[in-house]
Amino acid sequence: MPWHPLPTPDGAGGGEPTPVGASLDRVARRFGIGRASTLPAVFERWTELVGEGVGARTRPRSLRGTTLVVAVDDPTWATQLRWLEADLVARIAAELGPGVVTALELLVRPTSADR
Repeated sequence: MPWHPLPTPDGAGGGEPTPVGASLDRVARRFGIGRASTLPAVFERWTELVGEGVGARTRPRSLRGTTLVVAVDDPTWATQLRWLEADLVARIAAELGPGVVTALELLVRPTSADR
C-alpha cells in the first residue's frame, strides 16, 4: 500500500512538511514551557544577555512557562540577580521577544571548585 499523509484537522490531506522547530514549539506550548526554540537561544547568548561578570557566575538551567530557572554559584549572586531581575527580563525581552521570559527563579548550585 502506498504512503499517504495523514489528514489535517480541517479534513484535507497533508500538505507541505512542517518544520521541526514549529512542531517542537507546538509540543512545548502543550506542556506549558513556551517556545522550544527559546531555551537554546537563552543558553547560547546568556553571557551576551547578562554581561561577562554575571555570566561567569550564573547559568540558565530551564524554562518553566515564562520563568527562567537560573543556577548561581553563590548566594551573593542570587541576591544580585534578584536586584537585577527586572533589567535582565527587559534585556531578554528586547533580544528574544516580549513575554518569552517574565521572571527568574534562582537556584544556588556551588561549583565543584567552591566545595
